[in-house]
Amino acid sequence: MTKETLVFIFGICLTVLPFLGIPELWKQYLVSGIGVILIITGYALRRNLFLLKIDRGNGERGSDSFVETTKQLFDKTELQ
Repeated sequence: MTKETLVFIFGICLTVLPFLGIPELWKQYLVSGIGVILIITGYALRRNLFLLKIDRGNGERGSDSFVETTKQLFDKTELQ
């Protein structure tokens, strides 16, 4: 079952839950539990989307950043 399917199913459960003949205390626990599951699943979906966005296709991940260096950092004779 994919994460998108979980979000869809739990959304339906939250929509139908008020109309079921469940005791009020159980409803509170169910709504809280489903909410936590949706938060975790939503975070996982966003994280996967971000990681796909920064994937370079060769197994490396990175973003466009620029660091200016000087020759002195790479010259071993000047460090000693």
